[in-house]
Order: sequence, then C-alpha cells, then structure tokens
Amino acid sequence: MYKLIRPLLFSLEAEKAHALTLSALHYLPGFCFANVNGRAVNALGLQFQHPVGLAAGLDKNGEHLDALAKLGFSFIEVGTITPKPQIGNPKPRLFRLPQAHAIINRMGFNNAGVDALVANIQKANYRGIIGINIGKNKDTSLTEAVNDYLHCLRKVYPHASYVTINISSPNTPSLRQLQQEDFLTHLLQQLREEQLRLMDVHQRYVPLVVKLSPDETHEDLKKMAAVILRQEIDGIIATNTTCARDAVSTLPHGEEVGGLSGQPLTSASTACLRVLKEVVGDKVTLIGVGGIDNAKVASEKLQAGASLLQVYTGLIYQGPGLIKQLVAGIS
Repeated sequence: MYKLIRPLLFSLEAEKAHALTLSALHYLPGFCFANVNGRAVNALGLQFQHPVGLAAGLDKNGEHLDALAKLGFSFIEVGTITPKPQIGNPKPRLFRLPQAHAIINRMGFNNAGVDALVANIQKANYRGIIGINIGKNKDTSLTEAVNDYLHCLRKVYPHASYVTINISSPNTPSLRQLQQEDFLTHLLQQLREEQLRLMDVHQRYVPLVVKLSPDETHEDLKKMAAVILRQEIDGIIATNTTCARDAVSTLPHGEEVGGLSGQPLTSASTACLRVLKEVVGDKVTLIGVGGIDNAKVASEKLQAGASLLQVYTGLIYQGPGLIKQLVAGIS
C-alpha cells in the first residue's frame, strides 16, 4: 500500500507530507499493519520485544504515540524537547534526496516545550517503552545548558522508560561543543547526580543515554566514550545526522545546510559503533541508528556492537513494512 501512496506524499513539500502522514495514521485501524514478532532483547534494564525502535524526530511532541504504536516498533523515542517552546529554523527546513535515499533537515529543535510533551504522554494510551530525547533551547548559552537538561530531566523522568541527552544535533548553534571533554564531563556528572536523586524520589530507575555525532574523529569518540564510562551513563546512541556532503553534493538539495540522514550515513555511523564498542565493551548499551533500510545493514549494526536499532529515514522511503522486514531478517 505504501508504494502506491508514496508518490502522492513525495509530491508534497516534505514537512507537509510528514504532518499529513502522522495525522492519517490515527485513522487507520491496527489490522492494516502486520504483526511484528522477533527476538526479545534485554538492554538498559528493560525488555524489548525485538531490537527495532523509532528514532527521535518523527514525533517531537509525543502527539502521535498511539498511532505510531500500530506500526510494530518495540520502542518509540520522542523529542527532541526543550524547556521552553521554540519554532525552530525558518521553512523550508526538510529536504528529500530520493536518488540517495536520504533526507537533510535543519529543523532546529522545533517543539511545543517539555510541559506540552508530558501532557501528550499522559493523554496517550500507549504503555510500551518510550524514550524521551531532551535538549537545550537555542538562546541558552553553553555555560547554562546543563540547567536546560536538568529541567527537562526532572519533568520527563516519571514518564520515560529512558531519557536521551541530545548534544549532537548540527542544527542548534554550538550544541556539538557540549561533546568536548570538559563540557561533557560537567554535563553528565550533573545529570547522573540528578538521575540518582530522582530514582529515590520516584522509586524507579530511568536510564540515561547520550546521542553522539558521526562527524567526530575516532580519537574524540574514544574520549567521549571514556567520559560516559566514568560518569556511569547507561547507553549511547550512535549516531545523529552528519554534516558531510561528499555522497550527495551533486544532487538536488545536496548542499542544503542541516543534518544528512539515510543511506549516505550508513558506513560512518557503523564505524562509530565499532569504535565505541572497543571502549565501552558490555558496560554501556549501544543503540545503532543511521541508514538502516535493510536487514543486511541492521545485522552489520548489531555485529558492530549495537543491542538495539532505530529507524527514521528508511521508514520514510520504504514505509511501515520495513519494521517487519528488519525484525525478520535479523531474527
């Protein structure tokens, strides 16, 4: 069915098609989608029905949890969310590159704010595993960034299965500087202390996960992994989108500013997984994301050290059938 619908969706401006698809999902009955059964995974202290989940960015405000649950994901990550609402960057800010099965986005953490996200989660019937991805507001300085992350962590902690710390989006100015050793150590130390305090308050442990960039040197990745180990953070998502354009520079929209996702990111994000695995071993859960659109790539991510996988761009190009295809292929 999706193959028939996709040309119509791709005839629309990308952000409009995105919103239309999510709205339409609410009205489609669950029997329209295949049941997805696979190998269960224990990771982050949680049991996942299979390894394949949804990456952050598709449902920033948690408005579509019940609709997305029909697709068969074993977990759904929402966000990125910030303390205050923000409109993000000017439109157009989302571009398809069909020849490369890729997307460039410069959304800029557009979201309705953390309070709106929490309200949406409370209204939803979804009771599966939910990750909540948190960031800082654009106008918050790097020296004050930790306060934004702490504010969001306190708000979402009672509602999250795990919380992702997004310090790697290329679309918020200077955000990636938080990956530098001094900034990262201070940020993670504060968040770890707050995590343990909140565990006592709420009598439940919610894991913390850090989302890293694919554009760092292997040496810098190793330094970040060492900090993550020292601060006893639970997981790493590898990776966010890339600023590299070598594979798409000659294509329409290939030089647009923003983060590139999809097939051109595959090899770089998998290489990052291998580097991180060398450092963290089995002490930190790795979540692989970046260019996963077939079972071969999914298997390569798992072999590189990932316990869990996330999809986004592959879903845009292949539709919901991708989830069952991946789970069947890796099982």
